[in-house]
Amino acid sequence: MPRTPWIQELRWPEIEAYLENDDVALIPIGATEQHGRHLPLLVDSGWAIAACERAAAISGCLVAPPIQLGWSPHHMGYPGTITLSADTLRRVAYDVSASLIYHGFHHIILVNGNRIANLPPMEIAAVQLQNTTGARVAVADAGLIARTQVKALCDAPDGGLEHAGEAESSFALHWSNENVDMLEFRQSLPNTQPSTAFDYPVELDPELNGNAVSRFVTPAQHRLATQPGGHVGDASTASAEKGEAMVEAIASELAAFVSEFRTLEVGAVQVDVPT
Repeated sequence: MPRTPWIQELRWPEIEAYLENDDVALIPIGATEQHGRHLPLLVDSGWAIAACERAAAISGCLVAPPIQLGWSPHHMGYPGTITLSADTLRRVAYDVSASLIYHGFHHIILVNGNRIANLPPMEIAAVQLQNTTGARVAVADAGLIARTQVKALCDAPDGGLEHAGEAESSFALHWSNENVDMLEFRQSLPNTQPSTAFDYPVELDPELNGNAVSRFVTPAQHRLATQPGGHVGDASTASAEKGEAMVEAIASELAAFVSEFRTLEVGAVQVDVPT
């Protein structure tokens, strides 16, 4: 096992030695976006980084430098949020993956910490990479890969899986406690946007899966809908202990997928250096 899972912390001969026996690389992709008054903007990047680091320790694979910017236009109504365009995120994911594939990492897993939101551009990049290079490329979403286990750890009446709710607040208390201020937590006001019987097609809460359409909001509409704090749901039952257990559940599922994924056969792989 390498002395550190992080590619940027290794010397190139160490990476060359790793590639003689394994070819899996995880690429953590998060976001820098508002998470209510009580949580730092690093939460989504943190999910991906923590999951990758722990999964790598279990499975012995390597992890690329984190990409801490994602597709977050709906959160631009709150100061500090930084968003890439969807196509920029797709291209960054593609170029980072292509660089690794060029060196011999032929099993790439893009790990999404910006739960669901980053999925469309990441999935497009994965399909393009697999079809054009011949490498194996998959996407693992931290909000979906162990959502049943994470929900089971929550006690909030709303299920705990909302934006900056119990699950994300628990994770932040575990992973970045010094940047959390639970005294700033405020209950959200009722959603002021028109209600509908349909919802976004992928629900984090398995019990809410049902009929769905895709609906979108502008930054101003999203801020109005999430006043006064920017979060959705109840974080009052969050704890660092729950957050640690959530990371373990996500990482365990990710490591199990790594073990399965690395056995998939790869044929001839061809990729040009990104220019």
